[in-house]
This record gives sequence, structure tokens and C-alpha cells, in this order.
Amino acid sequence: MAAPIPASPLFLREPEIRRGVELLYFGYAHLTRSIDAGLAEQGLGRAHHRALYFIARKPDLTVSELLAILSITKQSLGRVLTELGDRGFVETRTGEKDRRQRLLRLTPAGAKLEAELFDALRGKMAAAYSSAGPGAVGGFWAVLEGLVPDEERAVVAALGR
Repeated sequence: MAAPIPASPLFLREPEIRRGVELLYFGYAHLTRSIDAGLAEQGLGRAHHRALYFIARKPDLTVSELLAILSITKQSLGRVLTELGDRGFVETRTGEKDRRQRLLRLTPAGAKLEAELFDALRGKMAAAYSSAGPGAVGGFWAVLEGLVPDEERAVVAALGR
């Protein structure tokens, strides 16, 4: 792999910002392509993966919380959750304190699929982190966190707990 082009000390100029946008776009595209075959084998798409991923990160996530995380319509999420439920990957139960809540949890089959998909993502991310070096990881995270609006950072932080 060619040595990375060093960032200009004038990193807020248009060429550097465009380069960052391009790298973010292409990096994410290649990262998600690493799981496309595994999803296709199940007849699923990336929206299904995002739901599986976040339900795995926070078992008993409410439908409302998942809607907020994914920023999609209720109709879109309903379709995704119905398909995941019908295939035996996600189960829904009623909240104990609030019976109106629908709590989401992966089934053993769903946990297995999510783990397989995550392994592909882990391999890509680990290779990229390794290539960039440990000092770059914190900076990368800081830039990505800077893209998340202040009012949504608590949601992101809660996933890491």
C-alpha cells in the first residue's frame, strides 16, 4: 500500500475537506461491501444489518430508540423488523414497566448472524487501524464524533457502555 498523503497544515481548506469527504465515502462503501455477500445469502440488505447491529449492542432496545438511532421512518423500520422476526432473527416482547413498549432482542440465530457479519467488519476495521497506527485511532474517532450533532452524542455514548 502506498504511503498516505500527509494532511496539509491548512486542513480546513476546500481540497482537504473534499479529500476527507471522499475518503469517508469510499471507506464506508468498502467497509459495508464486506458484509453484502453474507446479507445476500440471507436475502437481507444493509437496513437489516443496521437493525441487527444496534439490537445486538443494546438488547431490549425499544422500537422508539431504534427509530431514533437509525433515523428512518416507522414504516421502513416496521418492514425491516417484520422480515427479521419472520426469519427468526429478532424477537419482540412487551415492556414490563410500560406495556406499550416493544423491546427488541436478537434470537440465537440472529446473534449468530450478527456475529458473522461483525467478524467481516472487524477484519476490515482492524486492518485499517493497524495500517494507520494507534495514534491515528483517537483522531479518527474525534473527527467522526465531531460529525455527530451534540444532541445525538449521548445516544452514541450509551452504545459503548
